[in-house]
This record gives sequence, structure tokens and C-alpha cells, in this order.
Amino acid sequence: MTVVDIHAHVFPEIGRAESRRLTGSDDGPWLRTTDGPDTGMMMTGSAEYRPVRRTLWDPAERVADLDRLGVDIQVLSSTPLLFGYGLDSGRAVDWCRTINSRLLAYGAHAPHRLAPLCQVPLQDTEAACAMLSEAMRQGFHGVHIGNHLGDRDLDHGALAEFLTHCAEEDAAVLVHPWDLPTGRRYSRYMLAWLAGMASETHLTILSLILSGAFERLPASLRLLFAHGGGSFPYLLGRADNAWHRRDLVRADSPHPPSHYTRRFSVDSAVFDPGALRLLVDVMGAERVLLGSDHPFPLGEEDIGRLVRESTLTPEETEAVLGGNAVRFFGLTPLLKEAVR
Repeated sequence: MTVVDIHAHVFPEIGRAESRRLTGSDDGPWLRTTDGPDTGMMMTGSAEYRPVRRTLWDPAERVADLDRLGVDIQVLSSTPLLFGYGLDSGRAVDWCRTINSRLLAYGAHAPHRLAPLCQVPLQDTEAACAMLSEAMRQGFHGVHIGNHLGDRDLDHGALAEFLTHCAEEDAAVLVHPWDLPTGRRYSRYMLAWLAGMASETHLTILSLILSGAFERLPASLRLLFAHGGGSFPYLLGRADNAWHRRDLVRADSPHPPSHYTRRFSVDSAVFDPGALRLLVDVMGAERVLLGSDHPFPLGEEDIGRLVRESTLTPEETEAVLGGNAVRFFGLTPLLKEAVR
């Protein structure tokens, strides 16, 4: 049974001097490492952001992890801290091009096991479209983007234009929450991650639905939301009820929210068998893909265990563990290379 993990992060070895040169700021993201095991620290300027394992920047360690965990392929995306959406366009292009080159180099360590997604300067639609086209020619398997840009959600004209371009380039799109809510209510107990991430993804999905964006976006667009779609699948009944009862809710959407679950996919990173069962019931087994958030501490440590030990049927289990991802990201050539 093929196992493909589609939600896994990389932070390339970018030191502070290089970050300062590319971003023009002393507060840019960089990686502090030492020669010892598991001794990395994600940094923003002089501030420590998060301790990290060597797997995050060392592809040999990554492959060793995959071997130990029984994962055949991992789809890799940059750590959201690296998006660079706050940079001016020129610096953002250079920054994303640097990140992308490091991701390609990382994936080249085991090209039949590691499938990188590019990132783009989403704040400049023309540049983002051009970089996406360039990246797909370079061998990337799609693009990794944040779920919003300031107060603009993915239904905004410029962002929807980029998504249309992704469909035209046949590029899969992984949407990850970022720039999470702040303030004292979110600063304790990692609540920005525990509550903010789920609500951000929920907000983005509903914005695409209720604005009518899915009526305008190409049906061929392959869109995938991390973290099980946030709280959307579990509150879908509330959204449907509101659509039927309030004209303010249905003003721009000709169908209730449940009609649009066929237009996107989600990963399986929900960490509870009951939640996974509900997720599959809401989305359909063909639209749920194995995702771990590896190698971060809040990710699934034993990748795929939740799916294997769930109440899913054997057919559903096989689809979620890998079959869906192979189709979604076009990974058949990697599997053939692995067998050779």
C-alpha cells in the first residue's frame, strides 16, 4: 500500500546574514543550527521562534525518518514563516526564488521520495504567476500558499486570478494558515495554533464559497487545505442552516456550502478517529489525503497511524494513505522511478 504524506515542512539552511541581505531587514526569518543532533532554532531576527529537529533542514535525516515510519513519498513545503508576503515585490521575488532553489536541492537528495512544492510572491500577482510557471517547468509538484494576504482572502480578485493561473498550469495548490490572530487571548497555551489555525482555514473556505468564487474559478483547480480544513467540516451544518435562513449569507452563492465540498480536498491531520470519520463522511474519502505536519511537535509523530487504526474501510484507508495523493499531485512517475 503506497503511503504519501502531503503536509510536511522544510526550513532550508538560511543564515542571518543571508536573510538580512535578501529581506533588507534585521528581523527576517533564518535558521540557527549547530553540529549536534536536533539543535536547530527557527529565528526571526534576534528572537527565538521555535526549536526544531535536524530533519527540517537535512534531507538525509528526512529520508531516514521516512524509512523508519514507512512513508514512501513526502510532499514538501516551506515553513510558513518563510512566505515573505510582507516584502516589497523585488525582494519578494529574490526571496522566493532562493527558497525554491533550496527546496529543489533538498528534494534532489531523493527525487523519488521527496516532492517539493514551490512558494511565490503572492503580494504581486504578475510576479506570482510568472514564478509559478517557472517553478512548474523546474519540476515542482505544485505551490504552497498562505490562506490570506492581509485582509484579502482567496476570493479577492488578484488572488483568484492567481488560482486561475494555477489551474491553467495544472499546478496543485496547498493552502496553509499563517499570520495567525494575535493579542492576549491568543498568546497563552499556543491558542493561536490550537484555535486560530482552525478558524483561519474555516474563514478562508467559507469566503471562497459564499462569495461565489467557486462559481468563477476553473473546475480543474486542485485546491487542498491543511489541518483537515480547520473547523469547516465540523460546522458545515451551521453554515448550511445560515444559507437557507438568511439572505445575507446566500447573497452571492447560488448553492449551500455543502454543495462545494467537491471543489477542494483536505488533509487528515485531525488527530482523533471520530474526527477523521466525520471528515471522510463530509468530504468523501476521495478528497482526504494523509497529512502529518512533520516534523513539527504538533504533527503526527507516527505518520499514518490514525488512518490505519480508524474505522475507515480498506478501500478508504488505501485512498487516504496514498492513492488520493498520487492522483492529486501527479506522483505516478515518482513511484515508477522508485520501483526501477
